[in-house]
Amino acid sequence: MPSEQEDYCAIVESDEEISVCFYIEHDKPFHIGEKMTEINEEAYMNGYNWEAFFNYYLSKYEPEIIDEMETDPEAGMYVAYYDLNPKNMAKAERFIKLIKHLMDNEEELYRIVREEADEIEWD
Repeated sequence: MPSEQEDYCAIVESDEEISVCFYIEHDKPFHIGEKMTEINEEAYMNGYNWEAFFNYYLSKYEPEIIDEMETDPEAGMYVAYYDLNPKNMAKAERFIKLIKHLMDNEEELYRIVREEADEIEWD
């Protein structure tokens, strides 16, 4: 069941895992992704490049979130998942808050794409 977040991200819990779902084709992330591509054409923000971005961002700024995290990007969606346990639920909740923070503070995304894009392993 999705948590009470923006409609472009949700936590989905199953019997064995927790998924952080980022629906990148929703209006807000889609338009932000288009602006990121305008800044750097390598930053074509499909699910695979969101994976590249988050791998870089989390490793540098929030390494505890990426610990024990697996990903499954698609063209129109990015999914990170963890084994189901309270520690990982806390990570998933932090990741959702981080995604929302970045969407609400998109200039930070643009700054990273301008200044740090060479350090990101784009798809």
